Amino acid sequence: MPELTHRCADARVRLLDSWGRPVADSTVSVEQTRQAFGFGNIGFDFIDWLGGPSRSGQARPSDVFGGQPAPDPAALAEDWLGLFNTMTLPFYWRGFEPERGRPDTERLRRTAEWFAARGVTVKGHPLLWHTLAPEWLLELSDTGVEEAIRERIRREVTDFAGVVDLWDAINEVVILPVFTAEDNAVTRLAQRLGRVGMVRLAFEEARAANPDARLVLNDFDLSADYERLIDDCLSAGIRIDAIGLQTHMHQGYRGEEQVWGILERFARFGLPLQLTETTLLSGDLMPAHIVDLNDYQPESWPSTPAGEARQADEIVRHYRTVVSHPAVESLTYWGITDHGAWLGAPSGLIRRDGTRKPAYDALHALVRGEWWHPETRTATDADGVVLVRGFAGRYLIDTPAGSAEVDLEAGAGSVTVRLDTVPAALGKL
Repeated sequence: MPELTHRCADARVRLLDSWGRPVADSTVSVEQTRQAFGFGNIGFDFIDWLGGPSRSGQARPSDVFGGQPAPDPAALAEDWLGLFNTMTLPFYWRGFEPERGRPDTERLRRTAEWFAARGVTVKGHPLLWHTLAPEWLLELSDTGVEEAIRERIRREVTDFAGVVDLWDAINEVVILPVFTAEDNAVTRLAQRLGRVGMVRLAFEEARAANPDARLVLNDFDLSADYERLIDDCLSAGIRIDAIGLQTHMHQGYRGEEQVWGILERFARFGLPLQLTETTLLSGDLMPAHIVDLNDYQPESWPSTPAGEARQADEIVRHYRTVVSHPAVESLTYWGITDHGAWLGAPSGLIRRDGTRKPAYDALHALVRGEWWHPETRTATDADGVVLVRGFAGRYLIDTPAGSAEVDLEAGAGSVTVRLDTVPAALGKL
């Protein structure tokens, strides 16, 4: 695996004051404010807190989990923002629009806006998925189902444009036409339109609603079947912005070699890769014979000291592997806390009581330590140039002549920046 030089900026930043003159021989403060790589997590825990209660006014099942109340959302948000810059919000259709024509738009929009205002990239998941399709969809004909899907995609992409411009356009297509867990109108339509037809429907409808949106094809099936689907979609002229790869590891860490092999296989398409759903456990592992992870949900699944030590080691190894691969643009961990975690598994980085696990601290040491440029003091040369070396992303540069934020891409280069009149340090007073 290569070193992380492909993630780093090595830039000569030339600073000009508000009159266009070089800020020569001046003291400069340089501080990173955001990474270019997407370090993500879900935001499901914050919807009731920021968006308000659901229409029913009832607590969600996750509000009390295993007899224990949810962690304080304000403290949880502080931990979340201390580590992540990309959030996935749930647009599962059955819960989002249980009654046709009454979507849960306002609550999710308020949640998305709160995080977006703090510099977080917000992603919607998903626009189309056979699982958790609304029950009222079953009453419609295939033509009616298709029109309802198109209407739903247009509405969400339009209503959230400017706040949510990144979407999992369609989820788990490989299994879609043969899905048999429940009677399902989306599966029924897929049997008529085919996999590629369903992908085309989702992508083209979303693209028409917001041409600036980035659209992801996402799947848990990382076999050759998914590769063939991507090949077929690209051959059909469907524009895919990124390939989503789910890596839930409830049965144990797959190891660096296997993870790297997966990334290599899907990198051949020349598209950015997103690790969309990652989990590593801090308790007993799910038995290896389980095929469908949903089939294993024990009454009690605690985090253990030994499991927490293992999780901390594995999360560092996994992140180092993934971030090392040049095709990957983001990695989203699936859950900040064990409270209400998927399948009840001890997969979070924070315990049910709100305390941090070793995995949180280990990941923080990477993301906000080793891979972060702390505030440093330096000086410009006679031409107003300051050298900035660090993880690619957004940097705040502050001088007596003014301040500015600049996005520095990976690699070497020269950038010219005109400073605002008021230094950032003064603006904070």
